[in-house]
Amino acid sequence: MFVVVHSLLVYRSSENSWIVSVDMVQILIVNVDRKTRQALCQELSDAGHDVKVWNNHFDAVDRPQISRPTIVISDWKLQRSRGGLSTWQRLRADPASPPIFCLILTPENNFSEHMTAFEQGADDLLSKPVDPQEIKARVLAGERILQLEQELREQKQLLATELSEAEAYVRSLLPNDLTEKIPINARFFPSRLLGGDCYDYYWLDPDYLAIYLLDVSGHGLGSALLSTSVLNVLRSQSLPDVNFYRPEKVLKALNETFQMHNQNEKYFTIWYGVYNRANRQLLYASAGHPPAVVVSNQDGKSQAVECLRTPGLPIGMLPDIKYQWQRCYIPPESRLYLFSDGVYEIQQLDNSIMGLDEFVEILSKHTPEGTIDDILNQVTARTRNSTFSDDLSLLEVCLA
Repeated sequence: MFVVVHSLLVYRSSENSWIVSVDMVQILIVNVDRKTRQALCQELSDAGHDVKVWNNHFDAVDRPQISRPTIVISDWKLQRSRGGLSTWQRLRADPASPPIFCLILTPENNFSEHMTAFEQGADDLLSKPVDPQEIKARVLAGERILQLEQELREQKQLLATELSEAEAYVRSLLPNDLTEKIPINARFFPSRLLGGDCYDYYWLDPDYLAIYLLDVSGHGLGSALLSTSVLNVLRSQSLPDVNFYRPEKVLKALNETFQMHNQNEKYFTIWYGVYNRANRQLLYASAGHPPAVVVSNQDGKSQAVECLRTPGLPIGMLPDIKYQWQRCYIPPESRLYLFSDGVYEIQQLDNSIMGLDEFVEILSKHTPEGTIDDILNQVTARTRNSTFSDDLSLLEVCLA
């Protein structure tokens, strides 16, 4: 028996999204005794619902039959004997399936059976014998829930699309790897679609290279907005009366501009350096950020490691902070690494947290013949997770 009272246009807008053009769903009656089935069909069809009866074994349900949001009405006793509810659970778990609402007929006042039905995935229960007015009310409630679920799916898809566009915009702001003068390789992996890490490098003049990496507190859109704001300010050099060759002056101006009470209580850490390729001098300052690491070949066999960091609170925490700068000489055949703490604050196979020292040890053993991806592969080999729990950025500056 298949009664169609109204037409319904359903189309698929994307792989995992269903759009319903009118407020009506399909009712599918499965594994119900003949007398109850006839009564349900009569009452629901007379009320203007689209009713379909499925007489096959539950496991024989053909997926194309479920082409639109559906209320499934089934007898709990027959469901249990045939394992039908688990079948609908599997269908509902598939993001390609339309929304499904399970209405189960149960013996009256059998509360132990009621609890079991809910635990196994039923959405609502209806006691037998079926009251005509009650079945109409429960179906109406099911339709509203399906409509809400469908609207939630549409909003989720819209949000995912907008976040994807925002992620593409953020990535478009990050610089490409450098291949001339001073090669620089960079990797960025947000823990979510959007993250709070950001970095940049550019020539202040033919001899001076500015390079920095920052990490905003938190994750997601709010952190990404602040990080891109800082990037745009530094790239345009729009901080007033600031000498961008002086790292401590840059950090002081950033702290004055981005106080956390004006940034939705978000602050950020940063490492900022200026490298003079003519005399191989590096000026740097940091604000609560992990140290940059210089790895140098001493005699072609051993590697020297130096961590570069200055004291200072993260940007935005307190006003009137004075930041310090340092200078160091970069030996030939050296590599400078900048990174966020997400690269080493990971849970290892033994459930311990890696830590900075262990990551610096990985860097110290990295040879010039290797790539930046080899470093990340060594990190991921220590964890059972395929993704990082925090935003991760890693820069490798090759200072030959």
